[in-house]
Amino acid sequence: MVGPYRGLFDMPGVKGFVIAGFFGRLPMSMLGIGVVVLVSELTHSYATAGAVAATVSLAFAVGAPVSGRLADRFGQARVLVPLTIVHAAALVALMLCAGLGAPRWTLFATGVVVGGAAVSLGGMVRARWSHLLGGSGKLHAAFSFESVADEVIFVTGPALVTGLATTVNLYAGLIVALVSTVIGSLALAFQRRTQPPARRGVRGGGTPITIPGVMLLSCVFLAMGSVFGSVDLITVAFAREQGALAMSGVMLACFAGGSMVSGLWYGSRVWKISLRGRFVRSVAVFALGLSPIALIGNVPLMAVALFVAGLAISPTIITGYMLVERLVPPHLLTEGMAWVSTSVGLGVALGAWAAGRLTDAFGASNAYAFSFGCALLALAIGAGGSSLLRVPKTSTVKPAGH
Repeated sequence: MVGPYRGLFDMPGVKGFVIAGFFGRLPMSMLGIGVVVLVSELTHSYATAGAVAATVSLAFAVGAPVSGRLADRFGQARVLVPLTIVHAAALVALMLCAGLGAPRWTLFATGVVVGGAAVSLGGMVRARWSHLLGGSGKLHAAFSFESVADEVIFVTGPALVTGLATTVNLYAGLIVALVSTVIGSLALAFQRRTQPPARRGVRGGGTPITIPGVMLLSCVFLAMGSVFGSVDLITVAFAREQGALAMSGVMLACFAGGSMVSGLWYGSRVWKISLRGRFVRSVAVFALGLSPIALIGNVPLMAVALFVAGLAISPTIITGYMLVERLVPPHLLTEGMAWVSTSVGLGVALGAWAAGRLTDAFGASNAYAFSFGCALLALAIGAGGSSLLRVPKTSTVKPAGH
């Protein structure tokens, strides 16, 4: 299993941007659940908590392609520094508004800035890998490693933020997320040697979302994001209903843990099945794995079910990013990667909003049916439009550095 990853970090500068990218995007698994825990505790309303978390995610969904396009045009460093400062200031303002009992509209106003100024660090890191490895076979291993890193983040982040919020201080989890964002993002910004070159002079090409295959992938990831957003919120409510709020982070860690295990395995294999075929199969397994969760009524069984459900996440995301890398022109690559993040972010927003209302109205166990429905929708879109994901043979090899 180690073989394909061997030598991946020997190139100059790689270890630096990998470590910075890891810490900079650690809060992506902490911010949503941290906001849900904080706002639900202070307002006693899951609907409000879900709506605020959805606002943050929706603003991120809108802002990520814009920041990605700016990074393609002007370079990552010139985009990361100002946006990181704005994001950090807005998150402080959100916590202050919540703690001081300010009018609820202030939570939404600050949430818009928090999400809008957040950058898709995962996309930027993957763009660096693509720039360095070009058409090398190592790119599959690199993208697989980054997906595993994402899942390590999703394993540790929810447990960390809920643990800090319930045992140390209600704000402690979000404060840790804030510090991690600032340190990681600025560290990545200052590593200019490995960033893709700015392409101000490139004309034409439009935006990657107009490419049919990218549009299809975005729709699938929108539905998958709705699963992620709804499962996050519903699991917090489920744990509270069971009298085990602190276990919510552990259950969400199991969801991500399944994905982490499958990501390591998936990246270590040499695949003969086409990217398109792998993508459709992964989405099908994802939908199948989520089928039992609405039928479970205790914490230990739910943790096991979420682990099994998570096994298909990494293969789907890895393959999705590989398809984007093949379908999108090099001068639009960072923006193309960002469309995956923005689709997931938009789905998380919709999922959190819907889950908050459904949980308040019908209870957490019943609300899980919504998550399963979103997974079925992702499968229907991916399978029905899979012909759009055929990759021309001429796009499978790119010159190194592009």
